[in-house]
Amino acid sequence: MENRYEPLNKKVIKISETQPLPIKVYFENINAIRFIAASLVIVHHLEQFKSLLGVPNYWSNPSVYIIGRLGVILFFVLSGFLISYLLFKEQEVTATINIKNFYRRRILRIWPLYFLIVLAAFFIFPFINFFIIPGFEKDIVWHNIFFKLVLYALFLPNLALHVFGMIPYASQTWSIGAEEQFYLIWPFLNKTFKNKWFLMFGVIFTYLFVRFSITHFTSPNKYLFIFNEFWSSTSIDCMAIGGLFALIVYETTPFASFLRKILFHKTLQWSILLAVIVLISSGIRFSHLHDEIYAVLFGMLICNFAANKQRIFSMEYSGISYLGKVSYGMYMFHPIVIVFSIRLLQKFNFLNDFALYPLTFALVITLSTISYEIFEKRFLSKKIRYSQILSGD
Repeated sequence: MENRYEPLNKKVIKISETQPLPIKVYFENINAIRFIAASLVIVHHLEQFKSLLGVPNYWSNPSVYIIGRLGVILFFVLSGFLISYLLFKEQEVTATINIKNFYRRRILRIWPLYFLIVLAAFFIFPFINFFIIPGFEKDIVWHNIFFKLVLYALFLPNLALHVFGMIPYASQTWSIGAEEQFYLIWPFLNKTFKNKWFLMFGVIFTYLFVRFSITHFTSPNKYLFIFNEFWSSTSIDCMAIGGLFALIVYETTPFASFLRKILFHKTLQWSILLAVIVLISSGIRFSHLHDEIYAVLFGMLICNFAANKQRIFSMEYSGISYLGKVSYGMYMFHPIVIVFSIRLLQKFNFLNDFALYPLTFALVITLSTISYEIFEKRFLSKKIRYSQILSGD
């Protein structure tokens, strides 16, 4: 399908009978990148759960240890890129941003599966011995359950994680909370600030200023530590970095055109891709600005794969694209499937990586497909009612 991105024009496009809404925006390779991000997280958690269940594992491997966080950072940058671009486009076409409809679309996409997983993590799996992880029995999960449920209901699972610790099968939702916190403010900021460059850099530097101020200029105590962990988990700067690259793709100003000319050069594309592969496979962690450095590298790759017709290669294949569509389910269901797969193979005395990895991915994809086709689509089909700019194929 044709890549239908259009650079930002200063002149506002008015809606007319010759330009009906909704307008479709489609970026190639976005779904493939989603699948890659989900796969990185799954591999990370496979080794983590093997460790928790006392199974031989590679949890201490530096590469395995960092790819979970980096998979989430890739999701964040991708989300910032796509959401920002769609907001730019909506503001161009309609001269405003319909914030209520933005929230409605996000609710339909995020809430149903999020609350299904949270309810199952608290009220189903703690009562099934097959899924109980040592050290996380029902009494542990239900300790301070009222406060935990309040935080999860308010989309603060990243705060709940740092205050109360891990909840098996729900702790992965910390990043969904970070996304929801981003969605809460992002349409307001984009509607308010006409200068998008100022907005993107302003958010990035404000976030970093607060983070480094807490770390280096305040006396350490329990509450500041929790706030610092929560603030770091919001990762709004990584999403703003995604928005910054969306702006580079979208605008037609000489400055943006100059940046695209550099960014889209094939030598730079290969250099960034190889750098990312080497850094991740070596398990390289940066002492400062770890997330941000990787976010910039990811942003460069996303721009090229999504918006550069001279990209070094394409991942736009129907099978991979579909896996990207169901990647939200893959991310949400994978802890359940990992534990199920380990327990199942243990029962048959056939637990090894050659069986565990294929089984886990096969079951995750199957379960996510069922969820997408039978459950999630019921809500996704309603998004068009509140969409002036459609995203996807």
